[in-house]
Order: sequence, then C-alpha cells, then structure tokens
Amino acid sequence: MNDLLAVIYFVFFAAIAGGAFALMSQNLRSSQERDSLQTPRRRSRVHPEAPQPGEEVLYVDFSRERLEQMYQQTP
Repeated sequence: MNDLLAVIYFVFFAAIAGGAFALMSQNLRSSQERDSLQTPRRRSRVHPEAPQPGEEVLYVDFSRERLEQMYQQTP
C-alpha cells in the first residue's frame, strides 16, 4: 500500500512540476513577444508634478548645523 501511495505522490509531483515549468516558459515566451512587438514610447522629460519655472517650492534643510542652530534658538 505504501509503495502505491509513493508512486501516486511522485506522479502528481511530476505533473505539478511539469505544469509549473510549462507555465513559466510560456510566460517568458509571451513577455519576449510582447516586448518585441511594442514600439518604444517617447517619454516626456519633465515629470507632470514637477514645479514650473519660476514656481516656489517648499525646502527643508535638515543639515546638522542648521538643526543645532534651531535647538539653540528655542527658549
């Protein structure tokens, strides 16, 4: 009985391992085909959330000297 269960186990193990390998190879093949079919998109050089020229931005200085000055100024 134990021999039969071992054979069944290894048959199912081989089926699952073969299916996993087939799925992995098919995914790799389809991703290569998709990459070769796509034309390269031209990306804009400016991020959409980047500040426009002349626009003010918030700047926080966390340098050690600046922090030490801030702590010395507090009463």
